[in-house]
Amino acid sequence: MICQIYFQFINRLDRIVWLIILTFASVIILEYTTPPEYVFGYLYTGTILLANHNLSTKTIWRVTLSAIALTIFNLFFPNLEPHNPATIANRLIAVMALAVTGWLSIRNRYSEEAVARSQAQLRTQQQLAILREDFVSTLTHDLKTPLLGAIETINAFQNGQFGAITPTQAKVLTMMSNSHRSSLELVQTLLDVYRNDIEGIQLKRETIDLSAIASEVIANLTNLATTRQVYLFLTHNESNFRSRFFVNGDALQLQRVFNNLIVNGINHSPRNGKVEIHLASDGEFHVIKVLDSGKGISSTELPHLFERFYQGGNDSSKDNFSARASTGSGLGLYLARQIIYAHGGTIWAENRLPQGAMFGFRLPAIAE
Repeated sequence: MICQIYFQFINRLDRIVWLIILTFASVIILEYTTPPEYVFGYLYTGTILLANHNLSTKTIWRVTLSAIALTIFNLFFPNLEPHNPATIANRLIAVMALAVTGWLSIRNRYSEEAVARSQAQLRTQQQLAILREDFVSTLTHDLKTPLLGAIETINAFQNGQFGAITPTQAKVLTMMSNSHRSSLELVQTLLDVYRNDIEGIQLKRETIDLSAIASEVIANLTNLATTRQVYLFLTHNESNFRSRFFVNGDALQLQRVFNNLIVNGINHSPRNGKVEIHLASDGEFHVIKVLDSGKGISSTELPHLFERFYQGGNDSSKDNFSARASTGSGLGLYLARQIIYAHGGTIWAENRLPQGAMFGFRLPAIAE
């Protein structure tokens, strides 16, 4: 099959070469059998255009220069005699036309090659994206299966299906279950991040109350905060009286944003510290702020907090705030940014005075 295609290509090139030769011969006969006042050199453009079809740039230059030389040579052959200025001008115009045709043909060839390279790169990138998606999907599926099996086994032990367990064993099993659930959540987050990068976030929009979502997430994280000895506070418009903050959004996705930001605050707050969740409205937007009592964010980390896989680290620069600890996968804040941007909102982080950090996001408000 390959040999057949190769021979077809060679035969096609041979046909083009023969067409160029025949065109040259026809124009030469016309040129050299008629007086120089009759300029047929413009017909050489046909040979240049033929050369531009699947032949090299060097061949195009050779054909162009040959056409120019033959057009000029007709002034001296077959009769060497003086010519009037009009004849010479016509010949020079023909030469210019041939030169421009050759230059445009070569430029077109370079453009075609550049387009071909871009298309090849695009196809390669698309193939890599598909391979990456398949790899991540397969990997996460293979990781989720044993994690789910381990969690179910631990639940069976906790429920006494394999006999009674002591309080110490129950505590260890709870720690193991929490660890496996955290790993499972990390695997799912990894899959979601890659899927969102490739396909975008598919939102299931409905009218939801951000206050209700915040209260639900705080209730789910109470045990974690208690274990870390961190206090959680929720305020509505700088008041403890509950208000409603309606948006058109995906409840599950926004729940993940609240969860990621509050867990981030808990992880970076000291013992006996506090994490405050403030919900406020400025009319067109609802603004949610999560404030922790940690060490703050260094100036080198601040621009990179929402980048994928960014975890931060120790900063040796002499800033007023120490670097935040390197914890987690570096995907939580990146996923939060993906979700908020998909909702048409904005998300940011800044330092608090005298200590701590604030993570906030803003979403378009809708009427109750």
